[in-house]
Amino acid sequence: MAPTSSLTETDLGLLRRAIALAALARAHGNHPFGALLADPDGNVLAKAENTVLTEHDITGHAETNLVRLAFRQFPAAVLAAATLYTSTEPCAMCAGAIYWSGISRVVYGLAETGLAQLAGADPENPTLDLPSRIVLGAGQRAIAVIGPLLVDEAAAVHAGFWDAVPTDRADQ
Repeated sequence: MAPTSSLTETDLGLLRRAIALAALARAHGNHPFGALLADPDGNVLAKAENTVLTEHDITGHAETNLVRLAFRQFPAAVLAAATLYTSTEPCAMCAGAIYWSGISRVVYGLAETGLAQLAGADPENPTLDLPSRIVLGAGQRAIAVIGPLLVDEAAAVHAGFWDAVPTDRADQ
């Protein structure tokens, strides 16, 4: 049975953990995005950070990294019952990966539109105006999408990050 779309205090706690992973990604020299996967009881099954810069891989978004990891480790039934928590709304690429993985519920912090406002025209974050609900809603199975939530907390990890591209990031 797929998880419901209702929000719980456990959801908010796990979303805060995803936001903390985003702060770690930033501290590790990457874009500030983090994600985790939890079972219906709130047990964390896997977690991932953005690794675009340190791994030199434009597909190294936190959600995509998490989906790769989880898909290798867990059977379809576990993924179908799990919730993916992410600091920022999944982009179109990540939403596609989530869809194909079989994960049936997504909870996110900062909306893609909010990220676009923070990042501006930063070439490292060419956002698409394509909400994850549109991508995930275009498939053959239902995926609950909950967010934006804890927006101020989720936005805080981006504070000052997108203001300018430092020289150590500019040529990557």
